[in-house]
Amino acid sequence: MPNADASAPTVVRCRWAGTDKLMVAYHDKEWGVPERNSRKLWETLMLEGFQAGLSWSTILNKRVAFRKGFAGFDPEKVARFGARDIRRLLADPGIVRSRAKIEATIGGAKIYCDMLEHGEKFSTFCWSFTDGKPIEGDGKTVLASTPLSEKISKELKRRGFKFVGPTIVYAWMQAVGIVNDHSATCFRRGVTK
Repeated sequence: MPNADASAPTVVRCRWAGTDKLMVAYHDKEWGVPERNSRKLWETLMLEGFQAGLSWSTILNKRVAFRKGFAGFDPEKVARFGARDIRRLLADPGIVRSRAKIEATIGGAKIYCDMLEHGEKFSTFCWSFTDGKPIEGDGKTVLASTPLSEKISKELKRRGFKFVGPTIVYAWMQAVGIVNDHSATCFRRGVTK
């Protein structure tokens, strides 16, 4: 008797998703879905900063530990982190132990809180660059950065964020659905939830 799955249609995904279960689940349920929650947008930006020089798979596999170490990425809590927290995080083998990236995340939390204190939601800021609408990539071209990611990067840096170069910002834009870069043949192309 033939295997029941043998007749099932093959699901086509973006090539980068590979076959790792965690990466496939991330691709299928999160990557490219327009995110409007300020805290989640900030968390993803901070995690993209930790990815600098590493693979996303490394960060994704450590995401639970990152969330635990950084108080669920609650910016108000992270903004209060001090020297003891930095030492604790530097000793945590579950995360990427980079002092510069840890300090950048704490600094990013302070900036996030300052923006909020001055009446600016992080979500509103993030989506203001596209008038609140996702940008559709062509589904064929793989880009490292764009003029828009350069513009957003420049503004984030002006505000004091670190590890927000144009390439990191573009990867973040893809991850949070500000740009839809699913490949033209991917089953997620055109899906917004």
